[in-house]
Amino acid sequence: MAELTLSNVSKSYGPVEVLRNINLDINTGELIVFVGPSGCGKSTLLRMIAGLEKISGGDLQIDGVRMNDVPPAQRGIAMVFQSYALYPHMTVRENMAFGMKIAKTPPAEIEAAVDRAAKMLQLEPYLDRLPKALSGGQRQRVAIGRSIVRQPKVFLFDEPLSNLDAALRVATRIEIAQLKESLPDSTMIYVTHDQVEAMTLASRIVVLHGGDIEQVGSPLELYERPANLFVAQFIGSPAMNIFHGKVVSTGAETAVELEAGGTAHVSVPSADADMGTAVQLGIRPEDLVPSQEGVLVNGTVEIIEGLGETTLVHLAKIGGDEPAIAKLPGIHRLKKGESIKLTAAREKLHLFDSNGISFHHR
Repeated sequence: MAELTLSNVSKSYGPVEVLRNINLDINTGELIVFVGPSGCGKSTLLRMIAGLEKISGGDLQIDGVRMNDVPPAQRGIAMVFQSYALYPHMTVRENMAFGMKIAKTPPAEIEAAVDRAAKMLQLEPYLDRLPKALSGGQRQRVAIGRSIVRQPKVFLFDEPLSNLDAALRVATRIEIAQLKESLPDSTMIYVTHDQVEAMTLASRIVVLHGGDIEQVGSPLELYERPANLFVAQFIGSPAMNIFHGKVVSTGAETAVELEAGGTAHVSVPSADADMGTAVQLGIRPEDLVPSQEGVLVNGTVEIIEGLGETTLVHLAKIGGDEPAIAKLPGIHRLKKGESIKLTAAREKLHLFDSNGISFHHR
Protein backbone atom coordinates (compact mmCIF):
# COMPACT_ATOMS: atom_id res chain seq x y z
CA MET A 1 0.00 0.00 0.00
CA ALA A 2 2.88 2.40 0.68
CA GLU A 3 6.57 2.80 -0.06
CA LEU A 4 8.67 5.16 2.06
CA THR A 5 11.94 6.76 1.05
CA LEU A 6 14.17 8.73 3.40
CA SER A 7 16.89 10.68 1.60
CA ASN A 8 19.67 12.36 3.62
CA VAL A 9 17.23 12.95 6.48
CA SER A 10 18.67 14.74 9.50
CA LYS A 11 17.36 16.16 12.77
CA SER A 12 18.91 18.83 14.97
CA TYR A 13 17.82 20.56 18.13
CA GLY A 14 19.77 23.80 17.91
CA PRO A 15 23.46 22.88 17.69
CA VAL A 16 22.79 19.27 18.77
CA GLU A 17 22.58 16.87 15.81
CA VAL A 18 20.42 13.86 16.73
CA LEU A 19 20.19 12.15 13.33
CA ARG A 20 22.33 12.69 10.25
CA ASN A 21 22.13 11.61 6.61
CA ILE A 22 19.59 8.83 7.09
CA ASN A 23 19.02 7.04 3.78
CA LEU A 24 16.48 4.23 3.78
CA ASP A 25 14.00 2.63 1.37
CA ILE A 26 11.04 0.82 2.92
CA ASN A 27 9.00 -1.36 0.58
CA THR A 28 5.27 -1.98 0.55
CA GLY A 29 4.30 -4.80 2.91
CA GLU A 30 7.51 -4.74 4.96
CA LEU A 31 7.67 -4.74 8.73
CA ILE A 32 10.77 -2.67 9.46
CA VAL A 33 12.12 -2.57 13.00
CA PHE A 34 14.29 0.27 14.31
CA VAL A 35 16.58 -0.88 17.14
CA GLY A 36 19.43 0.70 19.04
CA PRO A 37 20.47 1.88 22.48
CA SER A 38 18.66 4.65 24.35
CA GLY A 39 19.28 8.03 22.77
CA CYS A 40 20.24 6.67 19.33
CA GLY A 41 17.35 8.53 17.61
CA LYS A 42 15.01 5.65 16.77
CA SER A 43 11.85 7.19 18.30
CA THR A 44 12.77 10.61 16.89
CA LEU A 45 13.03 9.09 13.41
CA LEU A 46 9.62 7.44 13.82
CA ARG A 47 8.07 10.73 14.96
CA MET A 48 9.58 12.51 11.94
CA ILE A 49 7.91 9.98 9.65
CA ALA A 50 4.63 10.56 11.51
CA GLY A 51 4.96 14.33 11.21
CA LEU A 52 5.19 14.87 14.96
CA GLU A 53 8.78 16.15 14.63
CA LYS A 54 9.97 18.56 11.94
CA ILE A 55 12.62 17.25 9.55
CA SER A 56 15.72 19.47 9.76
CA GLY A 57 17.22 18.32 6.46
CA GLY A 58 16.60 15.87 3.63
CA ASP A 59 13.34 14.47 2.25
CA LEU A 60 10.66 11.99 3.30
CA GLN A 61 8.56 10.56 0.49
CA ILE A 62 5.53 8.28 0.74
CA ASP A 63 4.54 6.69 -2.57
CA GLY A 64 6.73 9.22 -4.35
CA VAL A 65 5.11 12.29 -2.74
CA ARG A 66 7.28 14.58 -0.57
CA MET A 67 5.80 14.67 2.93
CA ASN A 68 8.11 17.03 4.83
CA ASP A 69 5.48 19.77 5.17
CA VAL A 70 2.32 17.64 5.02
CA PRO A 71 0.33 17.66 8.32
CA PRO A 72 0.29 14.34 10.24
CA ALA A 73 -3.42 13.76 9.64
CA GLN A 74 -2.90 13.87 5.86
CA ARG A 75 0.02 11.44 5.64
CA GLY A 76 -2.08 8.25 5.75
CA ILE A 77 -0.29 7.10 8.88
CA ALA A 78 -1.58 5.57 12.13
CA MET A 79 0.61 5.48 15.23
CA VAL A 80 0.48 3.15 18.24
CA PHE A 81 2.31 4.58 21.25
CA GLN A 82 3.95 3.00 24.27
CA SER A 83 1.12 4.56 26.30
CA TYR A 84 -2.31 3.23 25.30
CA ALA A 85 -3.83 6.76 25.49
CA LEU A 86 -7.41 5.45 25.60
CA TYR A 87 -10.32 7.66 26.63
CA PRO A 88 -11.29 6.29 30.08
CA HIS A 89 -14.97 7.33 29.83
CA MET A 90 -15.49 5.63 26.45
CA THR A 91 -16.13 1.94 25.78
CA VAL A 92 -13.79 -0.12 23.63
CA ARG A 93 -16.13 0.34 20.67
CA GLU A 94 -16.26 4.12 21.18
CA ASN A 95 -12.49 4.37 21.54
CA MET A 96 -11.93 2.46 18.32
CA ALA A 97 -14.56 4.46 16.45
CA PHE A 98 -13.59 7.92 17.69
CA GLY A 99 -11.16 8.86 14.92
CA MET A 100 -13.59 7.83 12.19
CA LYS A 101 -16.41 9.68 13.95
CA ILE A 102 -14.35 12.89 14.04
CA ALA A 103 -13.67 12.41 10.30
CA LYS A 104 -17.48 12.27 9.81
CA THR A 105 -17.41 8.74 8.39
CA PRO A 106 -20.93 7.28 7.89
CA PRO A 107 -22.10 5.30 11.00
CA ALA A 108 -22.61 2.04 9.08
CA GLU A 109 -19.06 2.22 7.74
CA ILE A 110 -17.69 2.91 11.24
CA GLU A 111 -19.57 -0.04 12.72
CA ALA A 112 -18.33 -2.41 9.99
CA ALA A 113 -14.72 -1.24 10.43
CA VAL A 114 -14.83 -1.60 14.22
CA ASP A 115 -16.39 -5.07 14.01
CA ARG A 116 -13.77 -6.17 11.49
CA ALA A 117 -10.89 -4.89 13.63
CA ALA A 118 -12.38 -6.36 16.84
CA LYS A 119 -12.64 -9.78 15.22
CA MET A 120 -9.06 -9.57 13.94
CA LEU A 121 -7.77 -8.66 17.43
CA GLN A 122 -10.12 -10.95 19.38
CA LEU A 123 -11.75 -7.98 21.12
CA GLU A 124 -15.38 -8.86 20.34
CA PRO A 125 -16.28 -9.86 23.96
CA TYR A 126 -14.93 -6.54 25.29
CA LEU A 127 -16.52 -3.98 22.96
CA ASP A 128 -18.89 -2.64 25.64
CA ARG A 129 -16.31 -2.48 28.43
CA LEU A 130 -14.49 0.60 29.68
CA PRO A 131 -10.65 0.57 29.54
CA LYS A 132 -10.40 0.21 33.35
CA ALA A 133 -12.03 -3.23 33.02
CA LEU A 134 -9.32 -4.48 30.63
CA SER A 135 -5.87 -5.95 31.18
CA GLY A 136 -2.78 -4.16 29.87
CA GLY A 137 -2.56 -6.47 26.87
CA GLN A 138 -6.23 -5.92 26.00
CA ARG A 139 -5.80 -2.15 26.24
CA GLN A 140 -2.85 -2.29 23.86
CA ARG A 141 -4.95 -4.32 21.43
CA VAL A 142 -7.63 -1.63 21.59
CA ALA A 143 -4.98 0.99 20.75
CA ILE A 144 -3.89 -1.14 17.78
CA GLY A 145 -7.53 -1.61 16.75
CA ARG A 146 -8.06 2.15 16.80
CA SER A 147 -5.30 2.37 14.17
CA ILE A 148 -6.60 -0.50 12.04
CA VAL A 149 -10.09 0.98 11.57
CA ARG A 150 -8.57 4.00 9.81
CA GLN A 151 -7.05 1.71 7.14
CA PRO A 152 -3.80 3.70 7.04
CA LYS A 153 -1.05 3.36 4.45
CA VAL A 154 1.57 2.97 7.16
CA PHE A 155 1.42 1.69 10.75
CA LEU A 156 3.95 3.13 13.21
CA PHE A 157 4.58 1.33 16.52
CA ASP A 158 6.60 3.14 19.20
CA GLU A 159 7.69 0.50 21.76
CA PRO A 160 4.09 -0.76 22.11
CA LEU A 161 4.92 -3.69 24.41
CA SER A 162 7.28 -2.07 26.92
CA ASN A 163 4.50 -1.40 29.46
CA LEU A 164 3.48 -5.07 29.56
CA ASP A 165 4.80 -7.85 31.77
CA ALA A 166 6.88 -10.67 30.25
CA ALA A 167 4.02 -13.10 29.56
CA LEU A 168 1.80 -10.41 28.02
CA ARG A 169 4.70 -9.16 25.88
CA VAL A 170 5.07 -12.62 24.35
CA ALA A 171 1.32 -12.99 23.73
CA THR A 172 0.93 -9.50 22.25
CA ARG A 173 4.06 -9.92 20.11
CA ILE A 174 2.50 -13.02 18.57
CA GLU A 175 -0.72 -11.07 17.98
CA ILE A 176 1.20 -8.34 16.16
CA ALA A 177 2.88 -10.99 13.98
CA GLN A 178 -0.56 -12.45 13.19
CA LEU A 179 -1.90 -8.97 12.48
CA LYS A 180 0.89 -8.44 9.94
CA GLU A 181 -0.02 -11.72 8.23
CA SER A 182 -3.68 -10.66 8.02
CA LEU A 183 -2.67 -7.28 6.51
CA PRO A 184 0.01 -8.40 4.01
CA ASP A 185 -0.02 -5.14 2.00
CA SER A 186 0.35 -2.88 5.04
CA THR A 187 3.70 -1.25 5.67
CA MET A 188 4.71 -1.26 9.33
CA ILE A 189 7.56 0.47 11.15
CA TYR A 190 8.24 -0.70 14.67
CA VAL A 191 10.58 0.84 17.28
CA THR A 192 11.91 -1.30 20.11
CA HIS A 193 14.96 -1.79 22.30
CA ASP A 194 14.03 -5.46 22.73
CA GLN A 195 16.01 -7.54 20.26
CA VAL A 196 13.69 -10.56 20.69
CA GLU A 197 10.86 -8.42 19.30
CA ALA A 198 13.15 -7.25 16.49
CA MET A 199 14.36 -10.74 15.56
CA THR A 200 10.90 -12.34 15.61
CA LEU A 201 8.83 -9.59 13.95
CA ALA A 202 11.04 -7.88 11.39
CA SER A 203 11.27 -8.31 7.64
CA ARG A 204 14.38 -6.15 8.01
CA ILE A 205 16.07 -4.54 11.00
CA VAL A 206 17.60 -1.06 10.98
CA VAL A 207 20.31 -0.74 13.65
CA LEU A 208 20.83 2.86 14.77
CA HIS A 209 23.72 4.16 16.87
CA GLY A 210 24.74 7.72 17.67
CA GLY A 211 22.43 9.20 15.03
CA ASP A 212 23.65 6.97 12.18
CA ILE A 213 22.45 3.75 10.57
CA GLU A 214 24.99 1.03 11.34
CA GLN A 215 23.41 -1.74 9.26
CA VAL A 216 20.16 -2.73 7.54
CA GLY A 217 19.28 -6.36 6.87
CA SER A 218 17.13 -9.34 7.70
CA PRO A 219 17.35 -10.61 11.29
CA LEU A 220 19.53 -13.57 10.28
CA GLU A 221 21.80 -11.39 8.12
CA LEU A 222 22.54 -9.18 11.11
CA TYR A 223 23.05 -12.20 13.36
CA GLU A 224 25.26 -14.16 10.96
CA ARG A 225 27.05 -11.32 9.13
CA PRO A 226 27.21 -8.22 11.37
CA ALA A 227 28.84 -5.29 9.57
CA ASN A 228 30.85 -4.13 12.55
CA LEU A 229 31.59 -4.70 16.22
CA PHE A 230 28.67 -2.57 17.41
CA VAL A 231 26.08 -4.61 15.49
CA ALA A 232 27.83 -7.86 16.43
CA GLN A 233 27.54 -7.11 20.13
CA PHE A 234 24.13 -5.45 19.99
CA ILE A 235 22.39 -8.31 18.16
CA GLY A 236 22.37 -11.53 20.17
CA SER A 237 22.01 -12.25 23.87
CA PRO A 238 24.30 -12.63 25.72
CA ALA A 239 26.52 -10.35 23.64
CA MET A 240 29.24 -11.75 21.39
CA ASN A 241 32.58 -12.50 23.08
CA ILE A 242 35.50 -10.49 21.70
CA PHE A 243 39.13 -11.64 21.83
CA HIS A 244 42.21 -9.70 20.65
CA GLY A 245 44.89 -11.16 18.40
CA LYS A 246 46.88 -10.73 15.22
CA VAL A 247 46.76 -12.31 11.76
CA VAL A 248 49.44 -14.97 11.26
CA SER A 249 48.19 -16.51 8.01
CA THR A 250 46.14 -15.10 5.12
CA GLY A 251 44.29 -16.47 2.11
CA ALA A 252 40.93 -18.21 1.66
CA GLU A 253 40.99 -18.78 5.42
CA THR A 254 42.62 -16.61 8.07
CA ALA A 255 44.63 -17.75 11.08
CA VAL A 256 44.65 -15.52 14.16
CA GLU A 257 47.04 -15.86 17.07
CA LEU A 258 45.11 -14.87 20.20
CA GLU A 259 46.64 -12.74 22.97
CA ALA A 260 45.07 -15.06 25.52
CA GLY A 261 46.74 -18.09 23.88
CA GLY A 262 45.81 -20.44 21.08
CA THR A 263 45.29 -19.97 17.35
CA ALA A 264 41.91 -19.54 15.68
CA HIS A 265 41.35 -20.64 12.10
CA VAL A 266 38.52 -18.54 10.65
CA SER A 267 36.54 -19.29 7.49
CA VAL A 268 36.95 -15.69 6.33
CA PRO A 269 39.25 -14.64 3.45
CA SER A 270 42.01 -12.08 4.02
CA ALA A 271 44.55 -10.23 1.89
CA ASP A 272 48.37 -10.30 2.04
CA ALA A 273 48.24 -6.80 3.53
CA ASP A 274 46.41 -8.19 6.58
CA MET A 275 49.44 -10.23 7.68
CA GLY A 276 50.53 -9.22 11.18
CA THR A 277 47.71 -6.71 11.69
CA ALA A 278 45.77 -6.46 14.96
CA VAL A 279 42.28 -7.96 14.76
CA GLN A 280 39.41 -8.88 17.02
CA LEU A 281 37.87 -12.34 16.98
CA GLY A 282 34.18 -12.63 17.76
CA ILE A 283 32.55 -15.79 19.13
CA ARG A 284 28.89 -15.94 20.08
CA PRO A 285 28.30 -17.57 23.51
CA GLU A 286 25.95 -20.15 21.98
CA ASP A 287 28.65 -21.25 19.50
CA LEU A 288 31.13 -22.23 22.24
CA VAL A 289 31.24 -25.95 23.08
CA PRO A 290 33.36 -27.90 25.60
CA SER A 291 36.33 -29.56 23.89
CA GLN A 292 39.90 -30.72 24.55
CA GLU A 293 40.89 -30.11 20.91
CA GLY A 294 41.28 -26.84 19.03
CA VAL A 295 40.81 -24.94 22.28
CA LEU A 296 40.01 -21.24 21.79
CA VAL A 297 38.88 -20.38 25.30
CA ASN A 298 40.61 -21.77 28.37
CA GLY A 299 39.03 -20.19 31.43
CA THR A 300 37.90 -20.50 35.02
CA VAL A 301 34.21 -20.65 35.90
CA GLU A 302 33.16 -17.59 37.90
CA ILE A 303 29.33 -17.59 37.78
CA ILE A 304 26.86 -20.25 36.62
CA GLU A 305 23.31 -19.32 35.60
CA GLY A 306 21.21 -22.46 35.20
CA LEU A 307 18.14 -21.68 33.10
CA GLY A 308 17.03 -25.26 32.51
CA GLU A 309 17.07 -25.29 28.72
CA THR A 310 20.48 -23.58 28.74
CA THR A 311 23.32 -22.86 31.17
CA LEU A 312 25.17 -19.55 31.05
CA VAL A 313 28.77 -19.96 32.15
CA HIS A 314 30.63 -16.75 33.00
CA LEU A 315 34.40 -17.13 32.84
CA ALA A 316 36.97 -15.02 34.67
CA LYS A 317 38.91 -12.47 32.63
CA ILE A 318 41.04 -14.29 30.10
CA GLY A 319 44.48 -12.77 29.43
CA GLY A 320 44.04 -9.17 28.27
CA ASP A 321 40.51 -9.79 27.04
CA GLU A 322 37.09 -9.18 28.49
CA PRO A 323 35.39 -11.89 30.57
CA ALA A 324 33.84 -14.57 28.35
CA ILE A 325 30.39 -16.14 28.46
CA ALA A 326 29.43 -19.57 27.14
CA LYS A 327 25.78 -20.48 26.52
CA LEU A 328 25.65 -24.27 26.75
CA PRO A 329 22.52 -26.26 25.91
CA GLY A 330 20.84 -28.16 28.73
CA ILE A 331 21.99 -28.54 32.34
CA HIS A 332 25.69 -28.45 33.24
CA ARG A 333 26.68 -28.99 36.87
CA LEU A 334 29.82 -26.88 36.92
CA LYS A 335 31.34 -25.30 40.02
CA LYS A 336 32.91 -21.91 40.68
CA GLY A 337 36.68 -22.09 40.20
CA GLU A 338 36.50 -25.10 37.87
CA SER A 339 38.58 -24.95 34.67
CA ILE A 340 36.83 -25.35 31.33
CA LYS A 341 38.12 -25.60 27.76
CA LEU A 342 35.91 -24.43 24.89
CA THR A 343 36.09 -24.21 21.12
CA ALA A 344 33.86 -23.17 18.22
CA ALA A 345 33.49 -24.21 14.57
CA ARG A 346 35.62 -22.05 12.27
CA GLU A 347 32.59 -21.09 10.15
CA LYS A 348 30.95 -19.65 13.31
CA LEU A 349 33.84 -17.27 14.02
CA HIS A 350 33.71 -13.55 13.19
CA LEU A 351 36.70 -11.37 12.36
CA PHE A 352 36.94 -7.58 12.72
CA ASP A 353 39.79 -5.25 11.79
CA SER A 354 41.33 -2.60 14.07
CA ASN A 355 38.50 -0.19 13.15
CA GLY A 356 35.85 -2.70 14.18
CA ILE A 357 34.74 -3.42 10.56
CA SER A 358 33.86 -7.02 9.72
CA PHE A 359 36.18 -8.70 7.21
CA HIS A 360 32.98 -9.67 5.34
CA HIS A 361 32.00 -6.00 4.88
CA ARG A 362 35.33 -4.34 4.01
